[in-house]
Amino acid sequence: MTVIVDDAGSGDLLHGVVVGAYREETGEFKYDLIDVKFYQENFREKEYLKESSRIVAKLVEWFKLKPDESIHICQGCIFDVAAEDLKKIYGEDRVKRIRVIGETQRLVEIAYLDEIRNLGYEPLAEREEKRGKSFFHMMRWLKNNPEMLRYAKTGWPRLKNYNLFEQFHEERVFTVTCSDCGCECEVPFQPHADRAVYCRKCWPAHRPQKNHPKKTTD
Repeated sequence: MTVIVDDAGSGDLLHGVVVGAYREETGEFKYDLIDVKFYQENFREKEYLKESSRIVAKLVEWFKLKPDESIHICQGCIFDVAAEDLKKIYGEDRVKRIRVIGETQRLVEIAYLDEIRNLGYEPLAEREEKRGKSFFHMMRWLKNNPEMLRYAKTGWPRLKNYNLFEQFHEERVFTVTCSDCGCECEVPFQPHADRAVYCRKCWPAHRPQKNHPKKTTD
């Protein structure tokens, strides 16, 4: 038997991402949602990859795999961490990356459409064939319903080119204490407790050195 894992909504502006698992032989299907918050303020940190892995592990566990049962997981980059984590648990031979088609893809897509319909949005019938048109259709809906921006993937860098999303891409600064001199300074990124942060004066001493190839003489 085989459990197949796929996603829907990764490239769509609205809502989070549906991750679903389907067992072909029994017709069992279960899904969960990567919350849209992972595609907003902290999108660049790619925490959605860890969340994807967590959800996939939970879904696979729900199926209570038999000793000889395989796991086929979509080739999409959203599952890169999940696939490696599954291999550590179930072994390299039981986990295979594939291009998902058929019933699994259909069920996961339906689950995503149900989720965005629950927001009050009616997707285009031809959204799969016309991704660009679907994107602008969703954006127009958000423009008419600005209170629903909290359900949009506002962290996408390309959205800064659209007036509707400017507020989510304003330059932000954070006040921190320099790890060298102890002075307060401002940095344009979210600091982490386990990483050193330096002010402009101290930073040059810690800047990574570029390795230049040595010149040779004949």
